[in-house]
Amino acid sequence: MTPLRPLISLISTLILIASIYLLWTWYRGEVIQRPDATFEVHREAWMLWVGGILLAGSFLGRWPLMFLLARPDTDPMLKDGNGGEVITGADGEKLQIYSHGPAGAPTILMTHGWSLDHTVWQYAVRDLSKEFRVVTWDLPGLGRSSAHKVSLSNMAANLQVILSHLRQPVLLVGHSIGGMAIQTLFRDHPDAQRQAIAGVVLVNTTYTNPLRTIILSPLFRLLRWPLLEPLLWLQIILKPLAWLMSWQSYISGSTHLTARLGYGALVTRSQLEHTAWLMTTNSPSVQARGDLAMFRWDATEALAGISLPTLVLAGEADVVTKPSASRHIAEAVPGASLKTFEHVNHMGFLEKSQAYNLAVRDFANEVFAPSKVGLSASRREAANDS
Repeated sequence: MTPLRPLISLISTLILIASIYLLWTWYRGEVIQRPDATFEVHREAWMLWVGGILLAGSFLGRWPLMFLLARPDTDPMLKDGNGGEVITGADGEKLQIYSHGPAGAPTILMTHGWSLDHTVWQYAVRDLSKEFRVVTWDLPGLGRSSAHKVSLSNMAANLQVILSHLRQPVLLVGHSIGGMAIQTLFRDHPDAQRQAIAGVVLVNTTYTNPLRTIILSPLFRLLRWPLLEPLLWLQIILKPLAWLMSWQSYISGSTHLTARLGYGALVTRSQLEHTAWLMTTNSPSVQARGDLAMFRWDATEALAGISLPTLVLAGEADVVTKPSASRHIAEAVPGASLKTFEHVNHMGFLEKSQAYNLAVRDFANEVFAPSKVGLSASRREAANDS
């Protein structure tokens, strides 16, 4: 849950500091004088116990929390992300892209959410690459991609670069900020729809500043300026300290707790661990810049101009981008369809990967059908003429 990540990391660090203070205070004790004029060092036992428990949790909390917060695995996620190729991005950054499946097959280009990388699509790659060419990539500054600046407009420009690199009809799929990047592409570059884009799938995303479509939105908007923005700027300014706090939060399990807020009841331990790992290994300062960029983002006016076949996928229990945001997108984009999955949260495409991937596969078969490709082209021409 993006807005809470720096706050929970700070709390984790404060708990560690408190444990050290209690243990040090217990060790020093208090010198008191006995009635016989001798002295003794008095130590409060509760300080030892509380400090010890807090210290143990600060360094060993990850394991019990993973056991308590998630189900056992039947389909473990892997951390391996080797291979791929590097291309030059819109501002000279290095973009890492990965291609799977038959080279001549219809192409699905998948853009991941914030704080993550391309490996979150591994279930989709496995399920879809038998029929399609599935291309994934690391957003600028995350995974193995470099970044000169972090903004939604830059992400959209880099999407355009990858589209030009692929040189064939593509179905665009974007989760969370990935879906926001696709909307930004059409907002900033309306003519991009004239490129070889067969259709769009927007997965658990929003159309405006996420603080407006998150659960408890009034509270988060109230906390934005006095708390959230200062914490994010501190992550940028105090970069080395932010790295240390991030790793301490990971080993304490606080990062896992943060990641758990984006999942429903079906999350497995490897999914939770993989998400927490990516939130830790990606630069805290880059993540902070992305969060600040999202707070200043809006694509509401661009939705009506999207003339491509569009499928919107939503999680019924999504607390990060509430289902109402997906409904708004589906209502605003001409001809868009909406599919809502029960009992899943913001990371529903992992919790119910088979159901999500089946929806993407069926939509891809529809938009890549020869008659549909022609219809998509005619819709773009009509939109350009109007």
